[in-house]
Amino acid sequence: MQSSHEKILAPSILAGDHADLKSSLKEIEAAGLSWVHLDIMDGHFVPNLTFGPQTVKAMRSASNLFFDVHLMLDNPDKFVDAFIDAGADQVTIHVEPDYPITDTLKHIRKRGCKCGVVLNPDTPVEAAKPFLSECDIVLLMTVQPGFGGQSFREDILPKMETLAKWRDDFGLNYRLEVDGGVDLTTAGDCTARGVDTLVAGTAFFNAEDRKAFNATVTA
Repeated sequence: MQSSHEKILAPSILAGDHADLKSSLKEIEAAGLSWVHLDIMDGHFVPNLTFGPQTVKAMRSASNLFFDVHLMLDNPDKFVDAFIDAGADQVTIHVEPDYPITDTLKHIRKRGCKCGVVLNPDTPVEAAKPFLSECDIVLLMTVQPGFGGQSFREDILPKMETLAKWRDDFGLNYRLEVDGGVDLTTAGDCTARGVDTLVAGTAFFNAEDRKAFNATVTA
């Protein structure tokens, strides 16, 4: 079930310095990383607010990092264009709200952007199955989304195994990403189950040696 993809750490800017997001982007680049994870929250689908496309556009002008944009919105189909226009390289959308998911994924790809689906911790893994052929990436939340610094939920580990197996069984090539409570202890549990893309916020920005942190979690 090992992934054919290179393992990647995508630090979550949510744990960066919101008064100086450009400096947080530079810290990610200084650690030798190529991705940044951008959590977009609407205060409805999740009980928190973060930032909109204008902030993403401002960060885009300051960085060449790969922008992994995670839309935690009730109606993401209405906002994908704004975030693609702002500079998203990849947009992931949740399966839980009621909107045309397949059409939205196809539209994102038609815009020349990578796309994928996201599952909350309590959502059955089968909810992703109808969309896998449209996905460049599948993101499993390993905490309840909304706030950083939560503990990793080990009950999500079997879902990682299932998605890695489906990737092999169906001859697909999507990346498998996890977000929530990822640190030096939990990262290995994920990569052993086929995960190749790790989102870490608090653990990355609090690390004394961020290059060493990256090397360890992507080993």
